[in-house]
Amino acid sequence: MSTVQSIDPLADMKLDQLCINTIRTLSMDAVQQAKSGHPGTPMALAPLVYTIWNRVMRFDPQDPIWPNRDRFVLSNGHASMLLWSALHLSGTRAVNAEYERLGKPSVTLDDIRRFRQLDSRKTPDTQWYSG
Repeated sequence: MSTVQSIDPLADMKLDQLCINTIRTLSMDAVQQAKSGHPGTPMALAPLVYTIWNRVMRFDPQDPIWPNRDRFVLSNGHASMLLWSALHLSGTRAVNAEYERLGKPSVTLDDIRRFRQLDSRKTPDTQWYSG
């Protein structure tokens, strides 16, 4: 996800739509693969989350514990894949509960492939910090 704007508004709109559709596709595929949950909330809220993360929030995905960052709180369980998609696509780096940078992505594509799968890794909230 990028906040860079070109001088071609049509190209910007196409890029925005591609990003939103990517969030939707990742979310739909993960929920389908898991055979658990419902993709409706991530699909409906993808434009909102894309806009908030790219145009509103003050957030550095390379430094997710930057003290002056905005926080994104998502409490709806059906939308958890939406958060996973946003974390993956923004390139947010992993941090543990002791505020130690782990030097790896907080959510990988493999994590998304194993979303809600038996014996998959721990949930992302054990490997990144958003608060």
